[in-house]
Amino acid sequence: MPSWDHYRTLLAVLDEGSLSGAARALGLTQPTVGRHVEALEGELGAPLFTRSGGGLAPTEAALALRPHAEAMAAAAEALARAASGEAEATRGVVRVTAAHVVGVEVLPPILASFHEAHPEVTIELALSDRFEDLLRREADIAVRMARPAQGALLARRVGSVRLGLYAHRRYLEAHGAPTGLDDPRASSIGYDRNLQMERALAERQLRVSRKMFAFRSDSDLAQFAALRAGFGVGACQAPLAARDPDLVEVLGGDFRYEMEVWVAMHEDLKSSRRMRLMFDALVEGLEAYVRS
Repeated sequence: MPSWDHYRTLLAVLDEGSLSGAARALGLTQPTVGRHVEALEGELGAPLFTRSGGGLAPTEAALALRPHAEAMAAAAEALARAASGEAEATRGVVRVTAAHVVGVEVLPPILASFHEAHPEVTIELALSDRFEDLLRREADIAVRMARPAQGALLARRVGSVRLGLYAHRRYLEAHGAPTGLDDPRASSIGYDRNLQMERALAERQLRVSRKMFAFRSDSDLAQFAALRAGFGVGACQAPLAARDPDLVEVLGGDFRYEMEVWVAMHEDLKSSRRMRLMFDALVEGLEAYVRS
C-alpha cells in the first residue's frame, strides 16, 4: 500500500504543476518531492506525469487518482481535528463551511461570540459556494441555504430568509426604478453559470436567464459587492440589505423568493462537546439573523 505521504505529494504536484511548487507548498525539498512521485509511480506501475513546456502534465492515471487522494486528504484532516480535543473537552478544532456571503457577512459575529465563550476551540472557516461533503469529512459543520440531501447527518432547520430585489439609492437616482420584472433595469446583476439557481427560479415561475444580466457572477459575495457599488438591481437577502440604508427594495410585490437556512453535521460528531456547542451557537445566531 503506497504511503499517504506519497499521495499528499501527488496532490500538491497536481495543484502546483511543478515539483518546486509542490515542495514549497509542503515544506519539503524538491528532491524529496521527486522521490515521492517516483516511488508512487513504482508502486502503482504507471507514469503519473510527463514533462511539458508549462511544467508537469498529469497523465490519465494521475487524474484518475485525484478524487481518491482528495478523499484521503479530507479523512486525514478529519482525523487530525478529532484528535485535537477529547470528546467532552471544549478545546480542539472545529471546521465550519458556508457560502461566501454568509461566511463574510453573517457568521463573523456569531463565531466571535463563540470564541469569547470558548477560547480554547480553534475555528476553521471554509467558504465555498459548493456543498462541502460532510460524509467525507471535508468539514465538520455546514451552514446551508437548502435542505441537506445526504443521509447520516444531524440537521436543524433554522428558518427561512427572504430574498428581494434591491438597488443602491445612487443607481435609482440616475436610472429610475424598474416598473416590472420584464423591465431591463430589473435584472442587472445575476448568476453566470449556476444552472441550479436557474432551475430553482424556474420552479417558482420566475423565468430568468443569464442573458438578462449586465453583471454575471456565480459568487454571491461578488453580486453583493456589485449591488452596493451601484451597478444595478440584484437579489439580496433582506436582513443583509436592511443593514445598509442606501439599499432600496424594488418590485417588492412582484418578486418573492425564500431560502431555507440549515445547520448540519455528521451524526457521529454529536458525541463531541465542542461540536455540539458550535452547532448550537450557529443555530441560535442564525435564528436571530433570519428574524432580523
